Order: sequence, then structure tokens, then C-alpha cells
Amino acid sequence: MEIHLVKDRAALAQLCDRLAPSPWVALDTEFTRESTYYARLGLLQVATEKVTACVDPLAVDLAPLLNLLYNPLTLKVIHAGRQDLEVLYDLRHQIPQPLFDTQIAAALLGYPTQIGYAALVEALIGVKLPKLHTRANWEARPLSEEQLRYASDDVLYLKEVYRKLDGQIRERGREGWLAEECAALADPALYRADPDTAYARLNPGRAVPPAAQPLLRSLAAWRERTAQTRDRPRSWIAADAVLIEIARQAPADRQSLERLPQISATFIQKHGGDILKLVEEMRGAPPERVWPDARPPTAAEQDQARRMLDRVSAVAQAHQINPEIIATRRAVFALIRDRAGPLTRGWRYQLIGKELLATAN
Repeated sequence: MEIHLVKDRAALAQLCDRLAPSPWVALDTEFTRESTYYARLGLLQVATEKVTACVDPLAVDLAPLLNLLYNPLTLKVIHAGRQDLEVLYDLRHQIPQPLFDTQIAAALLGYPTQIGYAALVEALIGVKLPKLHTRANWEARPLSEEQLRYASDDVLYLKEVYRKLDGQIRERGREGWLAEECAALADPALYRADPDTAYARLNPGRAVPPAAQPLLRSLAAWRERTAQTRDRPRSWIAADAVLIEIARQAPADRQSLERLPQISATFIQKHGGDILKLVEEMRGAPPERVWPDARPPTAAEQDQARRMLDRVSAVAQAHQINPEIIATRRAVFALIRDRAGPLTRGWRYQLIGKELLATAN
């Protein structure tokens, strides 16, 4: 197969003309983000029944192609597309819809919930794909023929996988299930990095005393904003352990900050002033449990969850799907404790959630 590499405006216009009539477009991206906060797009691959192409975003303005991909009349076919969608969200601050995620479709048909692309291609198409460039630098130029072949494979076979899965989903009447799952995947809230909610990433914050939790929340927001502004990974700004130590000790001056065991001189030089200002602003804030207590389940709750999960397994077996796609242990506890979670809405509610709610104590 000849690999079509698009790297000028005229070639991109021709590609868009060829893609436009198709009701669906298979889509994948290659990117790097080891040293940045935002992913850096290195290649964008697309395919339809009649064309397969790699587009070089470092050589050509992607706007015409993005306009096509954001067309609500064109179905976008992806595999485990959360990261690809995050890249596109950073470009346009919205998610292209509608979507068909082949990993989700496969899970709804009985395949493992996290089945990889290569495994799915082998299972459905009988082709074993080499995985030689998963750690390649996709910003380096020129891209090798081997890299381009690897990248194009990700959409060349994706269209074949889509056709098979789409047919099976329709045969089993699960179009509504898939549409619901893919709509949830397109929720912009999944991709919007809000500094004010960045503290939720810091699970160890639960162990910090309530008196220090408001400061830790503010420190997490500061780190998120700084990482975004400087386009650097969060860990490059400050490790979780550093933020937790500062929150616990609340240093009042530079000398106190320097005495903290996990704080480097470089960190103090770059960020010491900001940190001390933030600590001072938060001094005197009333104690608050920002991270709710993770209350261990009671014996009664464990027993009820066990019975519910057994029932979920029975229903999953009857529908020939993995029980995890219906309900995880966490989802069952959300139903038991709060009458909330994925079992209380959509196809899961109709399939088993309504029944489980009726038996919940």
C-alpha cells in the first residue's frame, strides 16, 4: 500500500475533497507530551473506504481537515480514543461528534473491556500488527517510511474493524448502548483541566489533616495554573509530595521553606515567592475536609455488594458480555450508599440497575 503523506495546502485540500463524501472517517493521532503539559500533535491519520492518509501538522495548517472532522454529519471512528480526543480538544476546545469507539463497541460485544487495537485487529481481521514505534519521537523530521507505515496501519485496519463491529452491534440491537457510551466519551468536562478542581488528582490529600487541606487545594490549583502557563508537566513544577509537605508545615518565611526536607533550592528559587504568598493568603482559613473520608464498607454493605455483583455477573453471562462493562464494584457501592452512579441511568439502569435499586437497603 502506498502511504499518502500530506504536507502542503494543496494536498490537504485534495484529501478533504476525497474525505468529504464519506459518512464516516477513521481517525488516529500520534503525539508527544513527555516534556510538556499539552500534548504536541506530531501526525494525524485518517481513512475512509477509498483513502488512507497521514497528515503532517508541523507542515500544514490543519483547519480544513478539522472543519471536516467537526462536521456533525460525519461519524468519527476511533479506538480507545480518550487521548486522541484530548489532543483535539486542546486544538478547538470542543470534542468532535458523533463518535464510534471500537474499544467500547468491542466491550459491548463481549471482548475484554480494555482490549488493545492490535489484539482487536488480530481477532477480527486476522492480521498481526507490529508495534515498533510506540515510543517514537513524532516531532522529529523526516519521518521514516517505517514510522509512516506503522501510523497508517492504525487507521487502515481501523476501518475494517469498524465495519465488522458496526454490523455486530446492529445485529444484537445495541446501537443505543454504544451511542450512550460514546456520548459520555465526548463530554467536554473530561478534557477541561480546571485548576480549581486539580486537587482531586491528589488522592494522598485524604491523609492530610483538615486544617491543612484548604492550603493543599490551593497549592494544587497553583501548580495546575503554573503548568498550563509554562506548558510543562505538573511533576516538573512540583511533585505531589512537595505540595503535601508544604501544606502540612505551612512555612511562614523563606528559612522555614528551606528547612523542609523535600524542597530543593531550585524549586525555592523558581517558586518560593509564590508559595510563601499563597501560604500567607490561606493562613487562618478554617479547617475543612476537602477530601471526604473514604469510609470503609460495613459488613452489611459488603454482603449486599457481593449479592449485587453476582447478579450482574449472571446478567452479563446471559448477554455474553464482560460484567465489568455493566458495573464495577465502585458502581455498586455508589448505588448502595448514594443511589447514584452509572447503574442509575441509561441502558445499565434498564438492564439491571432498576432491579438492583429495588433490592437496595
